[in-house]
Amino acid sequence: MDSAQLVSDYVRLGLRFDRLEPGLVDSYAGDPGLRLRVRHEPRPDPLRLVARARELRDELGGCGLAEPRRRFLDAQLTALEAIGLRIAGREMSFTAEVRACFQVSPELGDPDEYREAHRELDALLPGTGALADRLAAIRRRDRLPPERLEVCLEAVSGALRSRVRARFGLPVQERVRYRIVSDRPWSGFNEYLGGFRSRVSVNADVDHRASTLPQLIAHESYPGHHTEHCRKAAGIARTQPEQAIFLVNTPQCVLAEGLADLGLHAAVGEGWGSWAAEVFADLGIAVDGELAERLEAVLVRLLPVRQDAMLMLHSRARSEQDAVDHLRRWLLMPEGRARHLVDFMRDPLWRAYTTTYVEGFRLLRRWLSDDPDRTSSADRYRRLLDEALVPEVLRAEIAARSRS
Repeated sequence: MDSAQLVSDYVRLGLRFDRLEPGLVDSYAGDPGLRLRVRHEPRPDPLRLVARARELRDELGGCGLAEPRRRFLDAQLTALEAIGLRIAGREMSFTAEVRACFQVSPELGDPDEYREAHRELDALLPGTGALADRLAAIRRRDRLPPERLEVCLEAVSGALRSRVRARFGLPVQERVRYRIVSDRPWSGFNEYLGGFRSRVSVNADVDHRASTLPQLIAHESYPGHHTEHCRKAAGIARTQPEQAIFLVNTPQCVLAEGLADLGLHAAVGEGWGSWAAEVFADLGIAVDGELAERLEAVLVRLLPVRQDAMLMLHSRARSEQDAVDHLRRWLLMPEGRARHLVDFMRDPLWRAYTTTYVEGFRLLRRWLSDDPDRTSSADRYRRLLDEALVPEVLRAEIAARSRS
């Protein structure tokens, strides 16, 4: 099989999997006629799709693809095999499924590290009393009124867009449109529509705050998901058609979520709190940017708590209430927010997805912090935006640097 046919079959396979698990195709910017034809095919059998994924993997070695493309497709097809087996009801441990889908091995976090983070929060937060109450009081101070959410979204997005355009570059015709939604299992969601356009939905059921809205916009738009889609569409997708489809629950998501979560630091960097305060000051909204930035530096160390809850639900046979209690204890969040996170982890499509945020952030933060050949962090971040990388490649680069 030649490489063009193999890539075409991979794209078709991804579209067929979306018939079995709607939403698995996060975005598709390829031939719309192909998607329409697949949509009108008989409903596929999951085990037949698994067999086809294995056949394509076996063909990879002899189809003449360059090694980076072969590695990418091998990782993606491995994930599709695991997804198909799960849909077909075949026995597989949850951790094995996560490894196959994401090229990572999730583990429980260290409660001692959580306790240390709580001690730092105790010293940082004003007032006395329970830590959760003091953190909640700080968060109430900059809660955005629902009626002002849309104008704040546009202001922060515009400010970040300007910085990203100057630092990384964007296609001239790119655009993001925001809409307010409710009753969703997530806080925000990017839908890449093709043609350098995205629609970003923001969940009104989640209390949005001035101190955290920049992180959300950086994640979904600039320089996160929207920027990555645009730069790949303008770059490698022109010669690598496999990049026209983005599949949920595959290794490419680990890199995508990691770069999105680090987006605010890539676009603004140290001092982002003061920068955000200036943006909101123009809207007549007061933000203690310095405190917000210091809090974020501590709270990010509690990110593994979310993965703990996921493992409790799916690998440790613990109850939903146990997971909620774990989130409330260590993340100091109200029960409603904790249950919202657990609902996300219970969703059939998203049940393992929490790992992409935790392990993606860990891997990319370490990879970006290295300084190989004196390249800047901006240049390394640009690689994430422009290249089709997978976790095992970044781990190999990290290991090679540690030996040199």
